[in-house]
Amino acid sequence: MEKVMNIIKPKPNPQQQLRDWQRKLRQECRHIERQIRDIQREERNVQKAIKDAAKRNDMVSAKALAKELVHSKRTVNRLYENKAQMNSISMHLGESVAIARTVGHLEKSAEVMKLVNNLMKAPEVAVTMQEFSKEMTKAGVIEEFVNDAVDSALDFDDIEEEIEEEVDQVLTAIAGETAAQLPEAVRKEKAKQPPQTAGTAQEEEAIAEGVDDEEELEAIRARLAKVRS
Repeated sequence: MEKVMNIIKPKPNPQQQLRDWQRKLRQECRHIERQIRDIQREERNVQKAIKDAAKRNDMVSAKALAKELVHSKRTVNRLYENKAQMNSISMHLGESVAIARTVGHLEKSAEVMKLVNNLMKAPEVAVTMQEFSKEMTKAGVIEEFVNDAVDSALDFDDIEEEIEEEVDQVLTAIAGETAAQLPEAVRKEKAKQPPQTAGTAQEEEAIAEGVDDEEELEAIRARLAKVRS
């Protein structure tokens, strides 16, 4: 029965397919814009919390918040890249309209395939782009491909080092002279401590520094995680 329905069901109009995809891409771009605004709004609260922690000479909280801010800014940059690539896909699809009018069907596009493949690896839009991939493969715009996930384990140390440098820059930029010595002080403090689990280290650091606002710190982390998801 399904085969019969597929035979009698009219093929979708190529131009209508393009318009539908472009509409979905615009919707996704608007969703990304809202997500960016939410993250940036929460970042302003984090910046204030970093200044307050620096004034209290609370090195542990200031550094933890600065690290959350660095991750958030990286997420925002990634979202901007996702949006730019989606706009590029929409542009390429628009250029396909004239070709579709002439040949009566959608032509394969290596550029669209490349962009869709890239976006399928972006955690924020992966699910949406997987659906696009299925529709475009069925329509003949791109070929089916295996997602070649790259093992980033070898780059982990380099990324962590970059993040640490950015954290130091954030502390100095936001807290000014108050936190000018924080990055070096934190490193010296860590060097004195024996190896231990991450959770235990954080708990002992909090006690040693007299941190009494752990709940506030966790609440900020939770809000950032929510707007980044």
